[in-house]
Amino acid sequence: MTVRRIGSGGPWEDVVGYSRVVVAADSAWVSGCTATVDGEVVHPGDVAAQARVAFGVLVDALASAGFAPADVVRTRMYVTDTSRWEEVGRVHGEVFGAVRPATAMIGVAALLHPDMLVEVEADAVRLP
Repeated sequence: MTVRRIGSGGPWEDVVGYSRVVVAADSAWVSGCTATVDGEVVHPGDVAAQARVAFGVLVDALASAGFAPADVVRTRMYVTDTSRWEEVGRVHGEVFGAVRPATAMIGVAALLHPDMLVEVEADAVRLP
């Protein structure tokens, strides 16, 4: 089985040594996506806006590997302030409401940059 590793050119990929998406057969795994645009965290303080950007990065990463949001079977959301869970959850619903993947929302003390409020990842399976 061939494994494809697709990078996004993000600033941390080479330092940490990871791929944005790894594809094996009909499955894909998308690494954590944040609201980072051109190396800068956007929308500081606005968790919903950051979630929209992060999920946009995730959907673009899926597309780069030939997958669609409908192929997503599991998501994970990491949030630095669990009292704002509903804002992130609503954005997840905007993207995946009809798909209804298995999911988890996990409260974390911090992410890589102090302005990051949310990070998201996904697993996908292309169905015939």
